[in-house]
Amino acid sequence: MSTTSKRDYYEVLGVSRDAEDKDIKTAYRRVAMKFHPDRNPDDPQAESKFKEASEAYEVLADKSKRAAYDQFGHAGVDRQGMGGGFSGANFSDIFGDVFGDIFGGGRSRGGPQRGSDLRYTLDIALEDAVRGTTVEIRVPSLSTCDTCDGSGARPGSSPTTCGTCGGAGQVRMQQGFFQVQQTCPTCRGRGKSITDPCSSCRGQGRVEKAKTLSVKVPPGVDTGDRIRLSGEGEAGPEGGPPGDLFVQMSVRQHPIFERDGKDLYCEVPITIVDAALGGDLDVPTLDGRVKLKIPAETQTGKLFRLRGKGVKPVRGGSVGDLLVRVVVETPVKLNKEQKALMEKLRSSLGEGGDSHSPRQTSWFEGVKNFFDDLSL
Repeated sequence: MSTTSKRDYYEVLGVSRDAEDKDIKTAYRRVAMKFHPDRNPDDPQAESKFKEASEAYEVLADKSKRAAYDQFGHAGVDRQGMGGGFSGANFSDIFGDVFGDIFGGGRSRGGPQRGSDLRYTLDIALEDAVRGTTVEIRVPSLSTCDTCDGSGARPGSSPTTCGTCGGAGQVRMQQGFFQVQQTCPTCRGRGKSITDPCSSCRGQGRVEKAKTLSVKVPPGVDTGDRIRLSGEGEAGPEGGPPGDLFVQMSVRQHPIFERDGKDLYCEVPITIVDAALGGDLDVPTLDGRVKLKIPAETQTGKLFRLRGKGVKPVRGGSVGDLLVRVVVETPVKLNKEQKALMEKLRSSLGEGGDSHSPRQTSWFEGVKNFFDDLSL
């Protein structure tokens, strides 16, 4: 393609002249995938359009070439050796950079890999979550093999450079008229081969072990909170650094208290006599029992707040409260004398009209109004 017949590179990729590098890469990915020859076997124009897009990207992705192109047009980059096409080496770099995540290629990062992170769910009681505690846990994991010190080779021997990839961990594979990089199938990206494997780990460099760890649980944790233990995850392959262990809290349901953030709730039954006449009530807290004064004429469902008897949040802040909900309990298994007294009480209450049961009176009035409205 001659210089005079070439299309504007920005037009080829469909971007503006002030487009950023990431926008140019995104545009090239879109155009190249659209006109990929392998995707358009019946379109004779696809290959030329694909090459045109790749040539445009090679120029616009390079700062110096882009500057020359912006100032002198195609003539500016042709003087740099473009010659109306693109070099195989540069195009290979472009392809690996833009399409590596699609075809499994990409460049070798080098160096040993970091081990995987682990998660351990720790079930704890509400009391321990509120006050804090120290717990020992036993975690199964992959640890560095002591026999070979993580190399995977038998003691006295050492891994050899992989003959397939030459130690790069990746090989170039031909796909159509271009090349892609893939993980080496022989060494699986390690770049090394083990001809005499360690008998303890069978060449893996890691063995399964269970280790006991001490976990300090701070006061105030709740379900879903995590504690990170750095370096206590799986050992990395080939002696790589270990990952981390994340201990996730799971607070067990409590028979008395229910937690909502930094507040605690509990229900306490009271007798009908205490509800009517008032009295003192022993209320449980996580710090022991406290006295709660119940006023006369207390209704069921009434909430009493005990300040500072809740939870201090693990991330700081004021201590929560304990909210006590009283439930009036109806007496059961009455004897004859008690039933007679209740009958006498009912008769006495009836003589007072509706003044003794204001909620009941208002409820029945609401029901009456409801049915009256339906009959209209």
